[in-house]
Amino acid sequence: MRGKVSGTPERPRLCVHKSLKHIYVQIIDDTSGKTLCAATSNTKERKTDGRKSFRNKAAAKSLGESLGKAALERGIKQVVLDRGGCQYHGCVRELADAVRAAGVKL
Repeated sequence: MRGKVSGTPERPRLCVHKSLKHIYVQIIDDTSGKTLCAATSNTKERKTDGRKSFRNKAAAKSLGESLGKAALERGIKQVVLDRGGCQYHGCVRELADAVRAAGVKL
């Protein structure tokens, strides 16, 4: 099937969602239907300056770094990337590169 992404027990799914202002990412185990770890740009710690939109490459890179560290702490070494219909460039590419740099295989 074209467009369908599903994780296996060995490789959970890294799901990316972009709204108009924020980026939401989570790692999901499809066999049990549970979220293993998640990160978002919609937190007080990330909203330090007076900007209205936090959907940019810098936010995606910091989210990817924090999600990669959280995944490694939980023993997740490989994931399947679910872009959520977004093209693989810009924010999605920065996020994926940051997760890879943290040590998780995509």
